[in-house]
Amino acid sequence: MSQSNEAPRVELVASCQLPTPFGVFDMHGFEEEGGREHVALTLGELQGEAPLARVHSECLTGDALFSLRCDCGFQLEAALEAIAREGRGVLLYLRQEGRGIGLLNKIRAYKLQDGGADTVEANEQLGFPADMRDFRIAREMLALLNVPAVRIMTNNPRKVATLEQAGINVVERVPLQVGRNEYNDHYLNTKQSKLGHLFGF
Repeated sequence: MSQSNEAPRVELVASCQLPTPFGVFDMHGFEEEGGREHVALTLGELQGEAPLARVHSECLTGDALFSLRCDCGFQLEAALEAIAREGRGVLLYLRQEGRGIGLLNKIRAYKLQDGGADTVEANEQLGFPADMRDFRIAREMLALLNVPAVRIMTNNPRKVATLEQAGINVVERVPLQVGRNEYNDHYLNTKQSKLGHLFGF
């Protein structure tokens, strides 16, 4: 996940209200140079004390199709619930499916996992690094939202380091441990042993 500080250009295109089961958020649409689109959901006042935040990479299978192979959909819901409880916060939804390899390659990786590879081995067998995400875009989105610092919801200390390297002021890491089940137990164990995630469940 290492990257330089030179971020792609991004524009805030439009904003609207988005009623959800967790609360009524403001939804902000961003367009990255090259045409890729991203979304931020915000709630309440974001200036002053660092708000609760989640930088969530797109996971169609987990977020929209209810897959139990990962914990992504569970984390998305839990993050929105946590922001709603606090009455303020921001969720950045980045279009970086499959830790950056894209949806079709993710399906290919799942096929390799069906054959016994773990999530890291599957990416590597397809010729990709374990993690290709670029979080510099998150810095630009937060700047356009006038969010100077965040308390980030993640179980991944490497992600915190990468966000800080990208220029984001992370004042606290907040655990987000949800969704373990029989289908993703090996996946979560691999994230812990090979990618440095911290789990207490």
